[in-house]
Amino acid sequence: MADKRNVWTVPLDGGGWGNHYEGSTRIMDRGSRKADVQKQGRERAREHKVEHIIQKADGTIGERNSYGGDSPRRPG
Repeated sequence: MADKRNVWTVPLDGGGWGNHYEGSTRIMDRGSRKADVQKQGRERAREHKVEHIIQKADGTIGERNSYGGDSPRRPG
């Protein structure tokens, strides 16, 4: 079964950026440029149909994007 935990893009201690699944400390993707790591995180979130949470350098949440198919239904 596919992992349904959200993907987080976070600043790493010692510099750089990483992606991990919610509730895990294992960094899956790592890099020095936020944009590159964020792109990888977005792709993972789309593939698993979960939310992608992107932190700012200070650790606060800067952006959230949902790829879980939770958009409103059209009537009819």
